[in-house]
Amino acid sequence: MSAISSSLPDISTETDIRTLVDRFYDKVNQDELLGPVFNEIAAVHWEAHLPIMYDFWSSILLGTARYKGRPFPKHLALPIEKAHFQRWLQLFYQTVVENFAGAKAEEVKVKALNIATMFEYRMRPKSPLSIL
Repeated sequence: MSAISSSLPDISTETDIRTLVDRFYDKVNQDELLGPVFNEIAAVHWEAHLPIMYDFWSSILLGTARYKGRPFPKHLALPIEKAHFQRWLQLFYQTVVENFAGAKAEEVKVKALNIATMFEYRMRPKSPLSIL
């Protein structure tokens, strides 16, 4: 472990969740691939969306069970492809390693990978089965 990462805290509080979410979405908003999807196509209302994301990640990492939504249907109509998921993961991982180190930091990276993989798979265009 490097000297920098060993001095970073692990994710253990609601404040840590807010830091993760806020810093991640700061990156998303500045990203030329993801920014337009969030801000122009989905027209995310950030003041309403960020608390939902705090609840989502708090539920997953801290077991608070505050998040009650269904995230997948909201993403289904968006014009996003493999490159979008890869960039989302890249920015998410970058945010985690810049701000946190420890078991929960590693866990959140695994959870993010699982979410991105599942969403990308479920959103992939399906080819019709041909009957011979």
